[in-house]
This record gives sequence, structure tokens and C-alpha cells, in this order.
Amino acid sequence: MASGSDRNPIIIGGLPSQVPDFDPEETAEWLDSLDAAIDERGRERARYLMLRLIERAREKRVAVPEMRSTDYVNTIATKDEPFFPGNEEIERKILNATRWNAAVMVSRAQRPGIGVGGHIATFASSASLYDVGFNHFFRGKDDGRGGDQIFFQGHASPGIYARAFLLDRLSEAQLDAFRQEKSKAPDGLSSYPHPRLMPDFWEFPTVSMGLGPLGAIYQARMNRYMQARGIADTSDSHVWAFLGDGEMDEPESLGQLSIAAREGLDNLTFVVNCNLQRLDGPVRGNGKIIQELESQFRGAGWNVIKLVWDRSWDPLLAQDRDGLLVNKMNTTPDGQFQTYATETGAYIREHFFGDDQRLRKMVEGMTDEQILHLGRGGHDHRKVFAAYTAAKEHKGQPTVILAQTIKGWTLGPNFEGRNATHQMKKLTVDDLKRFRDRLHLPITDKQLDEGYPPYYHPGRDSEEIQYMHDHRKACGGYVPTRIVRAKPLPLPDDKAYASVRKGSGQQSIATTMAFVRLLKDLMRDKEIGKRFVLIAPDEYRTFGMDSFFPSAKIYNPLGQQYESVDRELLLAYKESPTGQMLHDGISEAGCTASLIAAGSAYATHGEPLIPVYVFYSMFGFQRTGDQFWQMADQLARGFVLGATAGRTTLTGEGLQHADGHSQLLASTNPGCVAYDPAFGFEIAHIVKDGLRRMYGETADGKPGEDVFYYLTVYNEPIQHPAEPADVDVEGIVKGIHRFKAGEAGTIPAQIMASGVAVPWAVEAQRLLAQDWNVRADVWSATSWNELRREAVEVDRHNLLHPEEEQRVPYVTRKLSGAQGPFVAVSDWMRSVPDQIARWVPGTYSSLGADGFGFADTRGAARRFFHIDAESIVLAVLTELARDGKVDRSVLKQAVDRYQLLDVAAADPGAAGGDA
Repeated sequence: MASGSDRNPIIIGGLPSQVPDFDPEETAEWLDSLDAAIDERGRERARYLMLRLIERAREKRVAVPEMRSTDYVNTIATKDEPFFPGNEEIERKILNATRWNAAVMVSRAQRPGIGVGGHIATFASSASLYDVGFNHFFRGKDDGRGGDQIFFQGHASPGIYARAFLLDRLSEAQLDAFRQEKSKAPDGLSSYPHPRLMPDFWEFPTVSMGLGPLGAIYQARMNRYMQARGIADTSDSHVWAFLGDGEMDEPESLGQLSIAAREGLDNLTFVVNCNLQRLDGPVRGNGKIIQELESQFRGAGWNVIKLVWDRSWDPLLAQDRDGLLVNKMNTTPDGQFQTYATETGAYIREHFFGDDQRLRKMVEGMTDEQILHLGRGGHDHRKVFAAYTAAKEHKGQPTVILAQTIKGWTLGPNFEGRNATHQMKKLTVDDLKRFRDRLHLPITDKQLDEGYPPYYHPGRDSEEIQYMHDHRKACGGYVPTRIVRAKPLPLPDDKAYASVRKGSGQQSIATTMAFVRLLKDLMRDKEIGKRFVLIAPDEYRTFGMDSFFPSAKIYNPLGQQYESVDRELLLAYKESPTGQMLHDGISEAGCTASLIAAGSAYATHGEPLIPVYVFYSMFGFQRTGDQFWQMADQLARGFVLGATAGRTTLTGEGLQHADGHSQLLASTNPGCVAYDPAFGFEIAHIVKDGLRRMYGETADGKPGEDVFYYLTVYNEPIQHPAEPADVDVEGIVKGIHRFKAGEAGTIPAQIMASGVAVPWAVEAQRLLAQDWNVRADVWSATSWNELRREAVEVDRHNLLHPEEEQRVPYVTRKLSGAQGPFVAVSDWMRSVPDQIARWVPGTYSSLGADGFGFADTRGAARRFFHIDAESIVLAVLTELARDGKVDRSVLKQAVDRYQLLDVAAADPGAAGGDA
């Protein structure tokens, strides 16, 4: 491991520019030597000498400027390649069988009546990259620890299934059930790596491109975090991310490279399969994607290993004394290399070697067939082994391996290097015969002419299969494998929740602060306190969490190498190598990746962590919603806090900070349990139930449910009431409870509200009784989403079981005795409370903040959207008039009395704008 100062340099790869020359004569000698080399041997020779000097300077740890790009050749010279310990002949047979079964599985999935799709070409290009890893590098979990964490490229999943079939981990019936998860249950295989769909097999969902590399970086960081805090021994765990060159165009793929370099994550290796093709065409037809990525990764501080050519090029490169061949490689664009992959040896001889006599002479002793088979480095086991070995041995930096391959490799002329190869799903009989011949498989023409192409298995006792088992045993077990070894956690007793359940007395606090107070008490718990992982995107002070700085501290593997400007303050900024708080900077994507890595630690390393991610609610499900789906797919658990929630509570910030819809977005995620609590005592019961569900023991003995909790909390100070003596805990958890019964008036009505709107409802209750003789009950709808989810499930059961007694949704039962019309209100758009409309037993209407947010006072914003107390009064009176219980004339009276058409007439309310 490099030292802290080496891993976090102030000047990267260079020297200060204003350095005096203490020995001008010596300097002149060096410059004269360079001039002489140029004059006598030419610029190419001088360039070579300069590169060797830079290389030697690095070896001697002399700071010199970084080269952002190097020649288009392998980084590891042939003479520096390590001994290859495998049996290459056996490994070739294994790979051929795997290639065949992967392609046949997808092709068979296109049979009449099925046609479920699949991808053949991606794995065909990356098969050797995986095979070397499986045979020699990927660590399993048989030692009881986490092993390696491998992020497989999503489109390559058929190859991973095909290898598992050879190892008897999957059956032929399962291969034939590819992408038929329900119709062929329990044999169905998911299309891509989906842990939720195959929870004993896949660990990391990666097919939403860009999320794999992002997740891998933060997984490697989480491994270091857990090691530093003494939670798990992750010292032997290495994170591998297999990616596509086209995938690197995603902002998420490259957006967080700096944190991996800054923290010296040498437990991380990216393997970028550079087959030069996107889904529909070349990645950089007029450029060179490997050179471009090399520059980006080097610039970010990564160790870069280029794996461009296979061993057949070694003799040619060895005789390239003038650098002509290398120059040709450097100047040939990717689009032309893609064309070479589809052409003949004669074409390559003429167009690649033919424009220079010296190049032609290099290959004059080679046949066209030999030229045709000058290969790409990503298909050469020995070259791949050398690259992986170098990556594992490199210290102080993460490593990226840029491996050149051909998309559709070995699949034949209709597939190899073709722009359409990604969409091609089926091999013709002629394709299959050519493919079989190239792989030297004992499959007859008759087997291919009659029926569907067969799978190939050399036999359980064959040397190939025994070789595979032996090597996986030596590497610690089979991968991919997802194992949940974590035990249920001992949960805090009621004392941890006592203070927040008492209310806030005369003090006004926001629900964000109520949650923070509860969190502080939970973190004091001796059993689970250390397992909380606090995460925020540079806003801890905004959310009132700076009180954690002195005790929990901010995680930084380098510690704090400076004196903090606020060091004299009680809540000074404090960093520590064992810090509990993750401060990921202004990056919601990075924070969510930390959340996922922490939330799945119970499976990855057998040690549960309880992540608490707090952020501006607008920048959660809206900005990083794809990652929350990734979180659900990865079966991660934890608490997600959408702070400064609602469309009118953060009014000073304007449109892009005004969240009136994240609860609706959360409702679309089946793994998300979403709440919109109004008071501290509600938060206490919701969090307590969340800890029980996610980290306690389930009814079937499992250590927790595979869900995560989303709570929207606000920045508006209110007085929190003490928990009622007859508190309805079941109602709070299920989604609705009666907070305050009407005490005056004779005309019954019901007001349902959530979050910050509950105090408005209480004020409307007072006005209705005082001004209009209406007795309204106020209900706190802690979760519109959970009420709807349960009701939908009830409807589904009733639909499919008409012969049974029909069930009644919870919300219907809960409200069955309530009289009068129901008016729902929240600081969300109306579609949030409208989710439950069909199951409310009576006349139902809603108010909501539909439209864009804007900057103004809270009162003006609520009057504009007509969700304030006075507008609630009008809505209730409107429904009563519709039912004939009040005269319609009172509606105009109410509009005039409360000046509801005048936004400026509203009470501005508490100051807004600050979080």
C-alpha cells in the first residue's frame, strides 16, 4: 500500500513550475545529449529514449509529468509476462464448450412460440476475459468471508449461465428456461444479472449501463470502510467490474473515477471489453476508444493496462525497429479495425501492411490465413493472465484493463464485427456448423439438421470438468454465488425511542430534526449503534447532522491532515480513518452507490450495516431513481430520508428544489416502503418497524425482509405533540390513523392529511367548527403508498378467488365508521393521495400542489396551490354542499371571508428558504 502522502499528492505527476536551475552546466549537457540524439538518430529514437527515461524515473519514484496516452500496443512487454500456470489446451476446450452453450441457449430461446430474445455477441467477445478470471482469480466464499465482488457485464449473462451448466450448477432444463421466469418456474433464468430474481446466484445487478462501474467503485470503498471500522475482514476481497467500451459513454461510468484514485482503491479492477462496437455501430469509428479511455483513466489517477494484441503479433513487433508498425497501429481508426475483423487476410495485407514497403516486407513470409488470424489481446489467455496478475499486484491505485476484442468472436462471418451483431439472436444451421467446426466440438450434422441445436457437455468425469472444479476449489468456491450468512440483529428497546415520542414541548422543530434526534439515540445503542452508516451529499449541516461530527466523525482513509478552520467550535468538522459518516461530496449518484453497498453488506460480507442516506428529496428518486431500482434489485436495505420534502416548504429555492412528486415516484418501486410522517412519535414507530422488518427475524426465520424505507421529512418547524396514550401503532405503520377527532360542530366530515399538511388540517378543523358548524376528524395518512399497495393486493386476491369470502382493504376497514365526505390534502401533487380514492368508503376529493414550484413565502405558495387551511375549509364545504348538507351559498362566502383568490392575503407563515 502506498503511503498517505503518495496516495494524495498536491501536485499530481509533476513539479512546481517555478524551480530555479541550481546547475545550469549539467542541464546544458542533458539538453545537448538530446539534441545529438535527434540529429544523429532521428526524432523517433529520441522519443524512445525520452519514454525510457520517464519510465526509469517512475521506477525510482521521481515525480515526472504523466503521459496521458501511450502507443497502441500492450502495456506489458512479452519479456515481462509472468509464467502461465494453467493448462492452455484444457482451458481452450472449456471455453469452447462454454461459447457453444451460451450461443445455443440464446438461439434455442428463439424457438417458435417463445422468442424471448437474448444476446450472443457480447459474451462471444469477452469469453476469454471471464474464463481466465474463473480459472485463476475470482475468489469464492467458501472460507466464510465475502470473497471477490464481481460485477458481470449484463449482456454477457448467457456465458455465465453456460459455465454454471458445465459445473452442474444449472441444468439443461434451466438453460431452456432462459428468460421464462414465470412460465418455466422454478427453472426460469433471468435475462440479466438480477439478484432479486435469482437471489442465490447473482450478487450485483449491472445491465442498466453505467451503474456497474459506479457500484463497483463504491463497493471497493465500502470494503475498505468496513475493514477500517473493524466490522469485517475484507483484506482479501477484490472488486472486478466487467464493462463495455460503449458503456463508458454513460456519465455514471466515468463520473466517480477520482474517488477511487484519491482513496487508493487498489482492491478494484475495471476490465473494459473494447470490442469497438456499441449496440448499433462503432464506438469511435473515426477515433480510438482505447486511447481515449487511457487518457481519461490516467488523468483521473488510475493505473492503466492496455491489452491490445495477442501473441501472434509479438514476432512482428519485435522486428519493428523503426516503429513503423506501431505508428500504423497508432494511426488506424477503430472503424477500420472493425472492418479488418470482417475481411480476408488478403484485404488486411493490402490495406494495413500494403502502403509501406517495409511493412509489406514484415509479412511477406506469412500466408493470408496467418495474417487473418493476427488476433486481439482480449482473446489470448496468457496475455489476459498477465494483465490480471499485474492488476492484482499493483499497489496504491485502482487499475483499468483496456482489452481489445472482436464482437461476435468465433460466431462466424455473419456475426463477427458486424454492426447488427448485438441484435442478432439466432444462429442458422450453416452458422452452427461453422461455429461447431471452429470450436472442434463432437456434434454431428444430423444433430444440427434435425430439431434444435443440442447443448454440449464433455461429461462429469472428463478432464475439462474436473479441471474446472479443481480450480474453483483452489479459488475458494463457485462464483457467482450469493449467500446470506448474516444473523438477525438484537434491536433496541423502547428506551431508544422515548425522547422523540415525548414531543417537542414548546419548542418548534422540523421533522428532519425529530428524525436526527431519534438517530442520535439509536446510535448510542451498544448492540447496533456502530452499524449505522450515515451518508449525505455535502449537506450534513443543512440537515442538522453536524452534531455527529465530534463523535461519529467523517470517514477519510487518510485522516485529517490539516487544522480545521472551525476546530475551536463544539461541532467542528472532523475526519478520521475510522469515521462512521460518509461524506461523498456533491454527488447524489455516489451517495446512492454507497447506500447500496452498505445496504447489501449483510449478504456481501455477512455483516449487516444500517445505512441512513439523507438528501434533498427532489434529488433522490428524480435524479437517481435508476439506482433505487438497482438497490431494490440488489436486495439492499436501509433508510432513505428525503429531507426538505414537499412543494411549498423550501420555497426560497424555487422550481428545481420544490419536490411535490417523489412520493409518487417512490410508489413505483416495489422494494420501497414509503412514508410521509407528520410528527416525531410517528417517525419513532415507523423507524422501529423498519428496523424490525429489515434487520430482525422474519416469521420464516430469515434475517430481515428485502425492502428499504423512504421517509419524507420537512424543514418547517412545528410543535410536535406527545404520543397519545391510546396511540394507534398499527394505523401508523399500515398508513393511516385518526390523529384528532372533531370536538365541536354538528355536521360531520373527514380530513385526511400527510406530513407537513397535518397542521393545516388541524387548523382547518378549527375553522370549520368555529365558522361553519362542521365537526371534522383529522386523519394522519402516514403512507398513501402502503395503503394503496395493500389494497391492490387485496383486489388481486379477490379477483382470483371469487369463491372465497371477499377481503376488505385496510383503508376501507379503517374508515368504515367515519361519517361525511373525505377531503385529502398534502404538499404533494394530487395523484399521491388519489392513489387510494377508489377504496375510500364515501365521497372523496383531494387537494395538491400540482405544477411547478416557485420562490415565495410558504403561505403564498400554499394559497397559490390552494392547499392551506382556508382552502381545505372550502374543499370540505364544497363536498358538503354537493351532498346537500350545507347551502351552496356558503362557498362564495368562504372564498370572500378567507380571500382565497388573493395570494398576497395569505399569512406568510414561518420563514422559508433555509433547510
